[in-house]
Amino acid sequence: MSPIVLVPGMLCDADLWSELPELPGEVVHAEITEPTIGGMAEQVLSAVDGEFTLVGLSLGAIVGFEVLRRAPERVSAFGALSTNAGAPRPEQRRAWERQAATDFDEVVEEILPAMFAEPRSPLRERFLGMAERIGFGTFHAQLAAQATRTEAFDAIAGYGGPVRVLCGDRDALCPTGFHEEIVKHAQRGRLHVLSGAGHLLPMERPAVVGALIRKLLERGER
Repeated sequence: MSPIVLVPGMLCDADLWSELPELPGEVVHAEITEPTIGGMAEQVLSAVDGEFTLVGLSLGAIVGFEVLRRAPERVSAFGALSTNAGAPRPEQRRAWERQAATDFDEVVEEILPAMFAEPRSPLRERFLGMAERIGFGTFHAQLAAQATRTEAFDAIAGYGGPVRVLCGDRDALCPTGFHEEIVKHAQRGRLHVLSGAGHLLPMERPAVVGALIRKLLERGER
């Protein structure tokens, strides 16, 4: 069985996945600290040798699209959670520039309400802990990387492996329509929409995310 490479979103670390049910085989937590999407994709590709199952959330899935573009033969199955395969919009670029020039703690507090379906979620403290560990330096690199994104539908369309897309219908950052577009372009895509869920699905719905990864492993082995 190929290893599973988990790629977190912005301001997230391995704790994002810590409540998932135990997964079979080797699990590798990739870091995304380079200031470009291409550099982050190379970090993922260097995390393991040979083929692997790739699961990414938000920015982690955006990096995954670039991995599919560069080395589709190495990805046995791909899971994209809470994400967007489109190019950055002008208002996003302006927001990233402003955030890069703003006090880090203020930015984290600004972002926090959009992470969960309920703004006062009891999971808030876990997110704040991850953000503190990530720190401003890596966050600044992640903002810079976001600005290097390009539309990824060509990379998705060119990938022949199974693609499973998961989103919450209360995700304030990445609405369901973003995910429908990803599945529309995938050769073997399937969409799962979780009612009442927000952006950080591995924290809000760990059992569902774990089941999705197990299904990906099964299909990747066929």
